[in-house]
Amino acid sequence: MKQESRKNDTVARVDIYSKITHRIIASLEEGVRPWVQPWSTGHLEGRITRPLRHNGEPYSGINVLLLWSETVSRGFRSPTWMTFRQAAALGAHVRRGETGSTVVYANRVRKTETADNGDEAERDIPFLKAYTVFNLEQINNLPDEYLPSLTETPKKDVNPIAATDAFFAATGAVIRHGGNKAFFAPSPDIIQMPPIETFRDVESYYATLGHEHIHWAGAKHRLDRDLSRFAKDRSERAREELIAELGAVFLCADLGIVPEMEPRPDHASYIASWLSVLKNEKRFVFSAAAHAQRAVAYLHELQPMAQQHAA
Repeated sequence: MKQESRKNDTVARVDIYSKITHRIIASLEEGVRPWVQPWSTGHLEGRITRPLRHNGEPYSGINVLLLWSETVSRGFRSPTWMTFRQAAALGAHVRRGETGSTVVYANRVRKTETADNGDEAERDIPFLKAYTVFNLEQINNLPDEYLPSLTETPKKDVNPIAATDAFFAATGAVIRHGGNKAFFAPSPDIIQMPPIETFRDVESYYATLGHEHIHWAGAKHRLDRDLSRFAKDRSERAREELIAELGAVFLCADLGIVPEMEPRPDHASYIASWLSVLKNEKRFVFSAAAHAQRAVAYLHELQPMAQQHAA
């Protein structure tokens, strides 16, 4: 009976991974990077943010990609989502006929298993659970405090460019300017950037700088992502580039900047590499999103306010 239950759990997890991966494959096969779409959607201009839970907490990792995709394809303006029960608890209700959107929850449970010889051993078992959420625009009778997010653009109290400058300065990364290529060099541990004047706008400069900071955060003495085969193995390079690309769009959302996110010259070859890996490894994009989230969190932890709270 236990074996049957474990088998069913495994099938459910595979189905979730496959469903989400197939959706991303379909977009990439059309030449569309689904995580970039929100940046060029007119009705979201100036209000890009990570998707938010009903309590205002941002979603992270793969759920950012899933809900951004839903926001664009279904034309939602609100960034906020909640479950059927959360809406009911507020005295609101999902409109009849509305369909929800899938998000996932990943964690580990510790189980004690008994071997044939009677010995007991504990092991951590990863699990992935899918659940359904609805955008605020699909819900009626919400309390007044939820309604402004449908119609008002949040006001910013600080200059977003100045704040972005301060954010990157606080990381302590060594940034050099010159040439026409952006890259992170692991051996000297530097980020090389073209001059800001060469970008179509300052937001695109910061998006590229964020991309390189995600690489920088993965260095061995920081988050220790294995970058040793980056220059030699095309598949490994594509994996790391997807982590940096996802991290850059997460970071742009956090910093409140809206770059054009124009394709880099190497994106066509990366899309082909990503498709190759995705078709053979259903968990690839989940892993990339998790690494990207970890790198973004690391950069946030280097900020003065974060360090004050930790002290």
